[in-house]
Amino acid sequence: MISSKRGLITLGVLVLTLGLLALFPARVAYNWFAPPQISISGIHGSVWAGSVAEISVSGLYVRNLSWRIQPLKLLTGKLSYRIVGTPPAGILESDISVGFGGSITLRSLTAALPLAMFAESFNIRGLEGDTSLQFSHLELRDGLLLVAHGTLQVANLIVPLIGRDSLGGYKAEFFSQDNGITASIEETDGVVDLAGSLQINSDRTFAFIGQVVAKPETPASLLQQMRFLPPANDRGQHELRLEGAF
Repeated sequence: MISSKRGLITLGVLVLTLGLLALFPARVAYNWFAPPQISISGIHGSVWAGSVAEISVSGLYVRNLSWRIQPLKLLTGKLSYRIVGTPPAGILESDISVGFGGSITLRSLTAALPLAMFAESFNIRGLEGDTSLQFSHLELRDGLLLVAHGTLQVANLIVPLIGRDSLGGYKAEFFSQDNGITASIEETDGVVDLAGSLQINSDRTFAFIGQVVAKPETPASLLQQMRFLPPANDRGQHELRLEGAF
């Protein structure tokens, strides 16, 4: 009898908690818990299911973002949602989970985004292009990428530091290793023949090492800049090495 009563009490508390969660206004949750770098307008619904007209997170802007909670995943210790949004000239769909320790996990991520959305994050003024993402698993904690499995493609890339001409298209395949995140990068229809690898380490350092070769369509301005790279090998490849921290 005691065990049965405890079970009924536990079930009642669970039902009550889920009921309160279903009715808890999203606007109140935003006012109480949202960090200052998140700006939201036009909030409707509850933390269970709702939408916002506009949301901006550290310079990333999305319109018409809707969400619906995945209640069974509460048993895993994570608050999980299915989200759908429309960034400018793009789409965004993913399952997103927030762990009680502060980690953010995205699964089944599909997105098409203008690269200009990331110009502020990368600190590259005037960055342009079209990106498409297909990731089965992304995980971040405190702004550090911990897990990445998927593909990122960029088309019509423009980097003002290099020139105003389009650099064409490039593709990066990401996967996780014990020592961090690795990505293989290659051109798809770029104005230079580029192939290399990117390593993102747990101490927030990164290193890109690649080989670049000019093509007949390589702009003269870019050819001029390639003269400052190390001398080409017997196959005409110049080594390109970038290292830093974030």
